[in-house]
Amino acid sequence: MPKRAVPPAASAKDPAVTAFVRDTLALAAVELQKLGRDPLELLTRAIQPALWLLIFGQVFGRIKAIPTGNQSYLTFMVPGILAQSVLFIAIFYGISVIWERDLGILQKLLVTPAPRSALVLGKALSAGVRGLSQGFIIYLLAITLRIPLRFQMGPILGVVGFIILGSALFSTFSLAVACIVRTRERFMGVGQVLTMPLFFTSNAIYPLSIMPPWLRALAKVNPLSYQVDALRVLMVQGGQSMFGLGRDFTVLFFVLVMLVLLTARLYPNVVR
Repeated sequence: MPKRAVPPAASAKDPAVTAFVRDTLALAAVELQKLGRDPLELLTRAIQPALWLLIFGQVFGRIKAIPTGNQSYLTFMVPGILAQSVLFIAIFYGISVIWERDLGILQKLLVTPAPRSALVLGKALSAGVRGLSQGFIIYLLAITLRIPLRFQMGPILGVVGFIILGSALFSTFSLAVACIVRTRERFMGVGQVLTMPLFFTSNAIYPLSIMPPWLRALAKVNPLSYQVDALRVLMVQGGQSMFGLGRDFTVLFFVLVMLVLLTARLYPNVVR
């Protein structure tokens, strides 16, 4: 089995911030090397969003049962399906920690001087880059279906940023779950239980305005709702934000920071 690289140890003379950034980027680069050896993984994960857009979206668009204002239902749901794709990839990312523990890689990472938060954030950053591949696929599908998208540089960069932020958030949440359950079988079970509630209690495939009060309350505390909201206003022509881009970013960033700090404390528990 080929040896895996570990983040280089920070020199005592390095400023703390510089060392932290270097350790984070080093681990992210190691994680992305795995993706280069198995790019087919991302293509297979594109099947599910394609089915949602080509079948579910087309059928419900003809029914016209869900009010979406001046937008077609298919246009309305494209950002939600992108967020769903990002969620589904990120939420199972934590299983890599369990594999690394079984292979002895995690133990080597934990004895390096790199801060635990840098190890967690490095994995989160690599998950964000993985999420970008889903964005590329969704854009291709949307163009094929003639959905009116925004192709200005500003909105596209905003979409990239929110994809990375959402992927990092949910992958870090996944890492925290992996630190608690510790076994692959339990992790897969918990992951499957979490994905559907997160998706269906968000505004991904129906607007907040038609939700019953209890579901609307859940949607407003669901981070996925804020990612969908940001993507909706940035991706599609005429997309409107329910919360505002500033609030979307603030909520996602705050939750990500909290999850990174929590997971950094839980990380050593995996090997115990």
